[in-house]
Amino acid sequence: MTTNQLLLEAIALKKCVTATYNNVAMKLAPHVLYSKNNALFIDAITLEKHGEPPREKKLGAFHLLGLNDLKLTEQLFEIDPLFEAGAEKYAGVTLFMISGEHSDAG
Repeated sequence: MTTNQLLLEAIALKKCVTATYNNVAMKLAPHVLYSKNNALFIDAITLEKHGEPPREKKLGAFHLLGLNDLKLTEQLFEIDPLFEAGAEKYAGVTLFMISGEHSDAG
């Protein structure tokens, strides 16, 4: 499975992925795949860094070429309120985006 296929499946099924990014092991909840400056990116919530929850939850942009050892997990996630599907940065460049409603659980 290619990186793009894996990420499309992760976004469609709301499954977490694990990867190494800038030599840091991470677990991510990818919400959107898009292009910027002729390169592919995902915006994802970082759920773990080095096996621990991050100090602060945030939506980060990850260049696909920097994602190494990418693997799909069985862990499901909910759409995070930090993700703004209608954000201007996605206009006309979105390849695939998570669908559904934000959860009020939590």
